[in-house]
Amino acid sequence: MTGSTESNTTPAACCDGSADPAPAPRPAGSAAGAPAAPPRLWTVDEHLADVLSAVGPLPAIELQLLDAQGCRLDEDVVADGDLPPFDNSSMDGYALRTADTAGATGEYPSVLTVVGDIAAGAAELPRVGPGQAARIMTGAPVPPGAQAVAPVEWTDGGSGTGEAADAMGPAVADEEVRVLRPVSEGAHVRRRGSDVAAGSRVLEAGTRLGPTQLGLLAAIGRATVRVRPRPRVVVLSTGSELVQPGEPVGPGRITDSNSFTLTAAALDAGAIAYRVGGVPDDAARLRAVLEDQLGRADLIVTSGGVSVGAYDVVKEVFESYGGVDFRRLRMQPGKPQGFGRIGAGGPGAAAGVPLLALPGNPVSAYISFELFVRPVIRTMLGAADVHRPVVRALCPAALRSPAGRRQFLRGRYDAAAGVVEPVGGAESHLVGALARADCLITVPEDVTELPAGSEVDVVLLGG
Repeated sequence: MTGSTESNTTPAACCDGSADPAPAPRPAGSAAGAPAAPPRLWTVDEHLADVLSAVGPLPAIELQLLDAQGCRLDEDVVADGDLPPFDNSSMDGYALRTADTAGATGEYPSVLTVVGDIAAGAAELPRVGPGQAARIMTGAPVPPGAQAVAPVEWTDGGSGTGEAADAMGPAVADEEVRVLRPVSEGAHVRRRGSDVAAGSRVLEAGTRLGPTQLGLLAAIGRATVRVRPRPRVVVLSTGSELVQPGEPVGPGRITDSNSFTLTAAALDAGAIAYRVGGVPDDAARLRAVLEDQLGRADLIVTSGGVSVGAYDVVKEVFESYGGVDFRRLRMQPGKPQGFGRIGAGGPGAAAGVPLLALPGNPVSAYISFELFVRPVIRTMLGAADVHRPVVRALCPAALRSPAGRRQFLRGRYDAAAGVVEPVGGAESHLVGALARADCLITVPEDVTELPAGSEVDVVLLGG
């Protein structure tokens, strides 16, 4: 539920760290009046380690090049041939022998007989002998006998005027070209294998495939490539109070923002993301939506319904699968979390699709995503950089934090100055402040106050 499921009706139900939920019912068979054992509070690190221990890189598959964009290679790529595959011209001009241009000047040019034209893709090439040249276009193969290419600007373009040309005219019979300066050997020639040599490793396993890497694969003749696929992430927002953007917001209703935030975050992390927003608080409806989405999901992420509210049906539905554990963490915001598997193996089975159930307040949901869901997506991708970078910075503001909770405050980081400033307050509904933040300021569990000017850990977001 966006904005409502993490702190429902009473202070005892607040799950952002300000108060613990009501005590669990006394276990059957315990002595009357005996205090119930308090539920376990997980640390952030314990929960993250538990989540990551249950996932791994997705199995590698062979994909067409454009389908592999954003994926990571599961193999080293070795070039079968040279790139370029033949010597070719880097300029429009004339292929010639360098000895024929020795001492050439504008006043005393070298006059060469043009023996043919060579266009890009040409298969039959004229031989260039002493005193001869061949007109050649950019990318065309260098003909036998030629040692270099004189750009057209170094010649008269075959005009017969002896004046430097900026373009070649149409071919004419018995054409001559005047070269106005000396040309050194290899000038304006792209040598075979000068970019990539046959047998060389051009991309390493683990490389993320972007436009330039895909272009290289195409250039060396690869039509497909073996990769770790991008995980398919289904994002669900739950709550009967939710309406979609653009719809009227009536009394007691709120616009769904979580499904957009979390779907965009999943895309940013490298996933293929599917948004399913506004599932109402109805167990049968939620179960039907889940069953419909399981077939296209490598990971399911939900927001809302993980606290102790009377109408929170998410736990009811997920717990019916038998593989989802709901727990409380020593963190603020984002204390209630759920993790497990549902689907393929059926109720009670270990197999199935991993699921992370996040709190419903917008800030809590997003911070929970950054801390727990993003590392899962990056792990599934086979990425080496699973976690966001963390730096140390000075905070000019004094900070306060609840005892026993790791607090994550929104902030703006000045890398040049090494300073971080808090943005907004600690409340978990402040989406305006969240949108201005580019980092999270971390206050450890055992710290309740930090004076102004303290050094803090900063989790960098974005980029």
